Amino acid sequence: MQSFLDLVRRRYSLRSYSAKPVERDKIERCLEAGRMAPSACNSQPWHFVAVDEAEQVHRIAEACLLPGSKLNSFTASVPAFIAVVAEKPKLSAALGSLVKNKALYLLDLGMAAEHICLQAAEEGLGSCMLGWFNEKKIRRILQIPRSRRIPLLISLGYAPEDAKTPEKRRKSSAETISWNRY
Repeated sequence: MQSFLDLVRRRYSLRSYSAKPVERDKIERCLEAGRMAPSACNSQPWHFVAVDEAEQVHRIAEACLLPGSKLNSFTASVPAFIAVVAEKPKLSAALGSLVKNKALYLLDLGMAAEHICLQAAEEGLGSCMLGWFNEKKIRRILQIPRSRRIPLLISLGYAPEDAKTPEKRRKSSAETISWNRY
């Protein structure tokens, strides 16, 4: 059994996918992991739209492209996506956001998204969180109400067989951690 830190160290943003479809039971476990994430005032301000039908996946991938750029071009090979939709938070969480001048619902969505990505790694899947996409097109493709925002998309799939896990380059502990004062 691997440790949680081993799982965290193994998870990375995959930007090259094999054509192998992702099994629905694996996607369901990823969704369940996201659903179980903590949130401010237990608001759970999310709705997840899983996309695994080939035509829908293709349309989502096209909505991720920046014309004239290679940005997100890897999405053409993605076999599944999860759209993370922001729902209206509970009143107590919304008031807390106002009082503290923090968009708590975005923190909640980030935790849910990372739960999804960590479960994907546990399932042997790769994932990548995307913030650059044509939200209006994706909202239309997935029939998401105009009153809702889509802060993130998560791509899911298997790495190509010849893929090598990249080395994680992180700042040192001395640069990023301190005790009892900044």
